[in-house]
Amino acid sequence: MLDAAKAVLDTGVGLDEEGVLAVLRCTDEELTEYLAIAHDVRMRWCGPEVEVEGIVSLKTGGCPEDCHFCSQSGLFTSPVRAVWLDIPSLVEAAKQTAATGATEFCIVAAVRGPDQRLMAQLADGVAAIREAVDINIAASLGMLTQEQVDQLSALKIHRYNHNLETARSHFPQVVTTHSWEERWETLRMVRDAGMEVCCGGILGLGETVEQRAEFAVQLQQLDPHEVPLNFLNPRPGTPLAEQPVLDPKDALRAIAAFRLALPRTLLRYAGGREITLGDLGTRDGLLGGVNAVIVGNYLTTLGRSPAEDLALLDELSMPVKALSATL
Repeated sequence: MLDAAKAVLDTGVGLDEEGVLAVLRCTDEELTEYLAIAHDVRMRWCGPEVEVEGIVSLKTGGCPEDCHFCSQSGLFTSPVRAVWLDIPSLVEAAKQTAATGATEFCIVAAVRGPDQRLMAQLADGVAAIREAVDINIAASLGMLTQEQVDQLSALKIHRYNHNLETARSHFPQVVTTHSWEERWETLRMVRDAGMEVCCGGILGLGETVEQRAEFAVQLQQLDPHEVPLNFLNPRPGTPLAEQPVLDPKDALRAIAAFRLALPRTLLRYAGGREITLGDLGTRDGLLGGVNAVIVGNYLTTLGRSPAEDLALLDELSMPVKALSATL
């Protein structure tokens, strides 16, 4: 299947499900070759720049949904409790994000979907951030109605994140309070409204290798602008608290496979990479197809220091994408 992977470099057309599965099942020796091809694909079809993003939670905890990996669900016994972030703190977080060289600042809320209060606070926050700092503003507020999509579009939200999380066939084992199809419908409306679509998921949720390949191809069909790859960091009090951390070699296989399935997409390092891959694996992933990173902390877990990530990008001669190039 190495020839199929090399063909992606020439054509810019992603692997089919069979090809993705071959990468996910490859030997350790083949993995080195696949990572090298995936890096070449990234350089040819995306270029050397890396997009840097920071995220902050506008509303943390108390979510009514039962996503089995998430410590922000109000249905589990995790230590995370409901908290709202005030506007000055939101602006300060945006300033700190911009100071790292990031071009994207994502406002996240732990909700099934936004209510009127949340939409009003988001509007106030977006206005305050734009007064204070020059940065693209993204949002992640759960499932949306068409009216809410229109409101976000009017606010000029640059990108909307709504992860499908896992393969359609595995989703009912991970979430029971809403469906995969409901998430897909939100993504369709966001795309139709002209916002960039950010959609990825979490690897290591108990899915099979075959379901991992299924997920990559389903994302390929969606054709999002960005795919954040998270690796499960098991959270106390959640149903997946005892789930083992993904093997680092399998995480690297997934990085290569998802890049070869999605040759033109922003493939972003997101949560869990620190405990799954460590420093050496983080480097290997950046040399194996990843071309975007979240810097700093995540929503309920700690990340690497932004300075460490930026120093690594400099060492690898991967320039940080400039804001002017994204507007």
